[in-house]
Amino acid sequence: MVASRNGPAPPRSYPDLVGLRCLIVDDNRGFLRAARAVLEQEGMRVVGIASTCAEAVQFAAELHPDVTLLDIDLGGDSGFDLARQLVDDPRADPGHLIMVSAYSEDEFLDLIEASPVIGFVRKSALSAEAIDQLLRAVGDGYRRGETPGP
Repeated sequence: MVASRNGPAPPRSYPDLVGLRCLIVDDNRGFLRAARAVLEQEGMRVVGIASTCAEAVQFAAELHPDVTLLDIDLGGDSGFDLARQLVDDPRADPGHLIMVSAYSEDEFLDLIEASPVIGFVRKSALSAEAIDQLLRAVGDGYRRGETPGP
């Protein structure tokens, strides 16, 4: 017996359709592996992972991601400082910046609002859908020069 499916296929998310390019910056190797696996399984293209601010700036300049996920606490460094550095460095091209943390957004709300990031995703809720929702909220397209899908 062959399985079949009646009716239309379920709607696919925009990242699933276009392979949104993502750079992940976190000092926790286990989180980097897990986040990469989840996002790639959901259709995103993780083009790089970085553990330090220097790596993040280098990869943002070389890889031109559509989205860069930044851990708020990068060991001895601040993800907020890195966000500002990425925006201010003419060589870097990080795309949209999104902060991630294991802690609640409420603890960082003032810092998030004062930073160049478009939003926050708690690490336990990280998914292509969560990123998709933040990108849709900014309303200026996913990739430079492109507009969101229907």
